[in-house]
Amino acid sequence: MNLKDKLVSSYIAFEDHLDDNSPLHDIRNQAIKTFEQEGFPSKKEEAWKYTSLNSVLKHDYSLFPKKENSIEYKDIKQYLIHDIDCYKIIFIDGKYSSHLSQTTHDGIDVCLMSAALSKPKYRLVIENYFNKAATSDSLSSLNTAFSCEGAYIHIPKNKIVEKPIQIVHFSTGNEAALMLQPRNLIVVDENSHVQIIERHQSLTENPVLTNSVTEIFTAKRAIVDYYKIQNDKQSASLIDNTFIKQKQESIASVHTFSFGGKLTRNNLNFYQNGERIDSTLKGVTIIGDKQHVDHNTLVHHIEPNCESHQDYKGIFGDNATGVFNGKVIVEKEAQKTNAFQANNNILVSDKATINTKPQLEIFADDVKCSHGCTIGQIDESAMFYMRSRGIPEKEARALLMYAFSNNVLSSVKIPEIKQRITKLIAKKLGVNIGFEL
Repeated sequence: MNLKDKLVSSYIAFEDHLDDNSPLHDIRNQAIKTFEQEGFPSKKEEAWKYTSLNSVLKHDYSLFPKKENSIEYKDIKQYLIHDIDCYKIIFIDGKYSSHLSQTTHDGIDVCLMSAALSKPKYRLVIENYFNKAATSDSLSSLNTAFSCEGAYIHIPKNKIVEKPIQIVHFSTGNEAALMLQPRNLIVVDENSHVQIIERHQSLTENPVLTNSVTEIFTAKRAIVDYYKIQNDKQSASLIDNTFIKQKQESIASVHTFSFGGKLTRNNLNFYQNGERIDSTLKGVTIIGDKQHVDHNTLVHHIEPNCESHQDYKGIFGDNATGVFNGKVIVEKEAQKTNAFQANNNILVSDKATINTKPQLEIFADDVKCSHGCTIGQIDESAMFYMRSRGIPEKEARALLMYAFSNNVLSSVKIPEIKQRITKLIAKKLGVNIGFEL
């Protein structure tokens, strides 16, 4: 039995354990029908032209882990941003871990999805927002069908969340191979501000496939600052689907740092539903060996006087493969739009590959829109300059590559995140950069 058939047949058993009166009941049933019809995407589809899931789908994944875990804080401490006080929502093999998490209902709601579903006061929010931003593509539909555990975050009006929120999904390796499908719902009401850090991390070399969906809703003048740290083991694969709906004068930024994992696919979609909206999408990818990272972005400008900024940097070594497929759509009504998109890449190996396709679809006539991509190697004249001043070749290369990605790091608003990413970059480049930010 292939993975698609296993998922479809397992859905019946999964649904039997759920509440038929749940507001998600009909949504799940429709979603599994969509997945059954479409199946997993293949390279025949334009959006997946350069990314094949065949090597990922060959494992016999456990869908519902049976073994209990005995993970303690010391086992996961290194993966948390513990330099700052923060809320933590920790999942172990897809299950919420209460003893490792630190959540709150003190003026804001930071808890897990299943708990929110069981309480009437949260149901209205879930009914109004769940699955209202996610598209009905096959992988998002698969996640919707099996949605059960995940983070539920609701920030009410006029609330600045003083502490960042970390959402971390760990896999223990208790199963020979494991498939996880976390679902996050984040609603930020008017004039509120929140910072969120997300990570998926394996603790062993056992294969893991994560198909994640995150829906984010920003109301008027709300601010969301989101960071994705992707530095998993090379036996782990991640399909990350993020959908953001913005109302007028809201600001949403997503920084994606992709350093680890076997195959990573980031589907990041912004929908601007109001005027004077600002959307920021930035990322740094540094991979080697046979790693594969695919960034697929969409910014949909629907109303006038809005801005979007995309800036993705990639450094590829060994036999690594990178993909960037970025699309900006500017509707006829979206006059005075300012949209910027750039994808710059360095190939440090003759066997590394990058496929990049920036796209603009503009139906308005009074806009400022630009896009472009570059693919190249280390500037030898800059190398000569640094070597002539006594800097060893390895450190010189690392400093040039660090400088190449620095403008993405410069917009990170949490100093502890910036320090952590700087150290990860140094480790990936194989040097000690020798300074703190």
